[in-house]
Amino acid sequence: MLFHVRMDVHLPHDLDPNIRADIVAREKEYSQRLQREGKWPHLWRIVGEYSNISIFDVDSTDELHALLSGLPLFPYMTIKVTPLATHPSKIAGVG
Repeated sequence: MLFHVRMDVHLPHDLDPNIRADIVAREKEYSQRLQREGKWPHLWRIVGEYSNISIFDVDSTDELHALLSGLPLFPYMTIKVTPLATHPSKIAGVG
């Protein structure tokens, strides 16, 4: 199952810099592991925002929820999930 996920990060301005650095480092490690596993095949930054657009390829909505809630930045995020379906006009093997 494919999902389009927008994640907007809202870290508190007064968050201790050491805690911030630790959370961001753990986030990077976790997200790169999911990318290597094929669960997070696409990740794009949104220019000018602390946000990203991602495509997740998972077996279920429950798996997606578990992966997203496991993100170290999860407590500081607003997340919007859109399920995706194959378009009938899509050419096989393209995109």
